[in-house]
Amino acid sequence: MHVRFHAAALALSVLAAHGAAVAQPARGTTVSRDVIARATDSLANAAIRNGPVAGLSIAVVRGRDTVVMKGYGFADLESEVPATARTIYRIGSVTKQFTSAAIMRLVEEGKVSLDDDVTKYVPNAPVQGRKVPVRYLLNHTSGIPSYTDIGPVFGRHIRMDLTHDSLLALVRSDSLQFEPGRYFYYNNTGYYLLGMIIEKVTGKKYGDYLAETFFTPNGLSSTMYCSVSPIIKRRARGYERGAGGLVNASYISMDLPYAAGSLCSSVGDLVAWTRLLHSGKIVSPASFQAMTVPVKLPSGRPMSYGYGLVSDTLGSHRRISHGGGINGFISSLAHFPNDSLTIAVLANTAPAPSDQLVDDIARVAFGMPPRSPAPRPADLPIAADEAARLAGNYRIGWPDGVRRPTRIFADNGQLMIQIEGQPALKLMKQAEPNTFVVTNQPGRLRFDVVNGTATGFVIDRGARSLEGVRVP
Repeated sequence: MHVRFHAAALALSVLAAHGAAVAQPARGTTVSRDVIARATDSLANAAIRNGPVAGLSIAVVRGRDTVVMKGYGFADLESEVPATARTIYRIGSVTKQFTSAAIMRLVEEGKVSLDDDVTKYVPNAPVQGRKVPVRYLLNHTSGIPSYTDIGPVFGRHIRMDLTHDSLLALVRSDSLQFEPGRYFYYNNTGYYLLGMIIEKVTGKKYGDYLAETFFTPNGLSSTMYCSVSPIIKRRARGYERGAGGLVNASYISMDLPYAAGSLCSSVGDLVAWTRLLHSGKIVSPASFQAMTVPVKLPSGRPMSYGYGLVSDTLGSHRRISHGGGINGFISSLAHFPNDSLTIAVLANTAPAPSDQLVDDIARVAFGMPPRSPAPRPADLPIAADEAARLAGNYRIGWPDGVRRPTRIFADNGQLMIQIEGQPALKLMKQAEPNTFVVTNQPGRLRFDVVNGTATGFVIDRGARSLEGVRVP
């Protein structure tokens, strides 16, 4: 499926790091703003050159000091319009924290309860007769199928301005993926439903409510619902990589991403939004804490996703973040609260190494060494009965979008993984139980095993892990 609200291109090879060699200060030293600024320039220019990437806008703010706020490359290649700090990009699933904040504001006002069943607000929600609390939509544990995960069916509707009922009809006949609350599976339908709840409770369109409640009162003039038809000054064009270089991104109706990924913004606005959100000026401190507390699963699997935000660490530095993507655009926004550091990277090309740029810039700011290749993993033998317990059909996807059918199978005594449309790769068994490494790929794949059978897996790669769920 061509559409995505995620960090584009599902190939596992995209997990490989992008970046440039950057001089690093000694650990424990105070890194000067000039060092950070020069490193950011070097990393951004390398990303544009090596991608290729049409354009980037980057903001790096430490405390009240704006270290970097600038653009690189082009916002519009055909008209040769340079990217600047004021360029407006589609931000994809970074939208989700705005949707989450809106729900939490309504909770504070007593208009919504996180324990309410979604059908209280959306009677025709595709819950198959199960109780799905609002909080399960926020943390992706509802089990409702994601409308961006239905292959060619969604592809046939990508250019259509669907009504809410028409979009929900795409998944209404599908069974739930699992018992609500049991597993985590990144789900755009859940956030679409949250947008419908906002409209039902407020009597206003989703974009209008956000503008009146968050954008206009806080001077976020470059943040808006990113409809296709209005004239939006300084709006970037989106690009994708074709066989001969960059091409214009494929069209998507912006009615489809809706509350899951429909907003536009600039790096300056995203930094301002982050400061307001973390300072208790958007929602209460208690509500914000709820947004950043990772979901707890019955399996006990360590998780990082809260309500529209990811909470994890980079080294010893706590990080609150989210990435996003939509046709032609990849975004990444991270805040390091204990360091008062915020980094926003917006790109108008898919794929683009926006997440990697955030990490690499943060490493420079913290005096950390550059990312280095992981040590050579083990490759232990696997017994036939263990391979049989793990083998099966799964669906795997990025935390910001599309899922692909994935097969785990045994071949000549080796356990293999094959994502639809990609070659099979060997899974190398590690000493830890149910833990593997995908050949020549970063991160570790850990299976969830219940009653002797694998029910899912996660490829741990930091802030945004890859999730897999077993399917019939």
